[in-house]
Amino acid sequence: MSKPKVFEKPSGVKDYLPGAVERLRCIEERVLTCMKRWGYRRILTPTIEYYDTVGVMSATSDKKLFKLLDNRGKTLVLRSEMTAPIARVVASVLKDERLPIRLAYHANVFRAFEDESGRDAEFFQTGVELVGDASADADAEVIALAVASLKAAGLSEFKLALGHQGLLNGLLGELLDGMPAEQDQLRERLLARDYVGYRRLIRGFDVSPAVKEKLLGVLELQGGREVCEKVAGFTSQPSTQAAIGHLCEIWDALQSYGVSGYMTIDLTMIGNFSYYTGMIFEAYAAGLGFPVTSGGRYDNLLHSFGRPAPATGFALKTTRILEILGPVEEDSAKRVLILYVPERRAEALAEAAELRSTGEFTVVTRRIEAEEAPGAAAVMRQDGGPCDGMTADEVIVWTAEGRKGGAQG
Repeated sequence: MSKPKVFEKPSGVKDYLPGAVERLRCIEERVLTCMKRWGYRRILTPTIEYYDTVGVMSATSDKKLFKLLDNRGKTLVLRSEMTAPIARVVASVLKDERLPIRLAYHANVFRAFEDESGRDAEFFQTGVELVGDASADADAEVIALAVASLKAAGLSEFKLALGHQGLLNGLLGELLDGMPAEQDQLRERLLARDYVGYRRLIRGFDVSPAVKEKLLGVLELQGGREVCEKVAGFTSQPSTQAAIGHLCEIWDALQSYGVSGYMTIDLTMIGNFSYYTGMIFEAYAAGLGFPVTSGGRYDNLLHSFGRPAPATGFALKTTRILEILGPVEEDSAKRVLILYVPERRAEALAEAAELRSTGEFTVVTRRIEAEEAPGAAAVMRQDGGPCDGMTADEVIVWTAEGRKGGAQG
């Protein structure tokens, strides 16, 4: 295997240049500020975790985990998502804190994909977890917060699809009782959005025409609140009926939040993580084929860490949002370049500090030699005053004789 060239990077990772970083941090801070106003406190967890705890509980398949060994031979993983690490914290460090607990985060996560997939191996997420509340109101809260967060990020055109993992599993389990392999096959087709394959499988099942009709009817369970009423005719199981009632309550609460206009119910939707147990949702923005937000209810995950508790949450795919947003708003601060000779450093840096303290100026300082001073301001005016990627609005020169300030760039 040939040695990588000095400028090469591993597949799936990228460099973020100053303009992109500024946009990314702008999105992050706006969204985290929004989440804080909803009562969510920020948390940071380690980039590396033990495979036998967070790695196994993350529900990310082994082939998508980045694994490494520590100096004692224990297997570690780079975090592949943030829900499992936060569940570990809630069950350990925060075990004595009363529920419900509301936490927010922004972090980079890592997943290994095939080189030809074109997907990022490292990307950024901003999200929340609401632990300790099993109600439909809690689910509606995180969905409404997801809408508010997308708006805070700068998106104006998006739609959210709302599903229910437990409801779909209940329907398939009731209609295909004793046929777990067939249920899994249908779930795989729905996850891939392969509706043609879904229909083809059903035609080959050894079940009654009435069951086939209901299985095909699952594809029609998309729309508004009327879907809740329509699906009620598919089942007689109390647990599935309860899931329908929960979904109806979520929709009614979303109407109270005033965000149901962004929503559509889609009971064909399958969550990407196996720990989802109830409500799931995804948000899609205009012009992007991948979801920019996803989330759902996971009532069993905390039990695996020794502190049983219901939980719900979501993550914004911050990197994907970055792809579809335009440049960040131009900074209104006046840009000043201060040039100084060595013996005038103290005065120049003091002026720079004073200008920065007002919050109205972006100031870059640069040392020059005495022989450069006479023509420094003129040179900066001639080439537009660039310095570290910044074009100066004003150039100030501190020479041995004193301040030559205010030359306009």
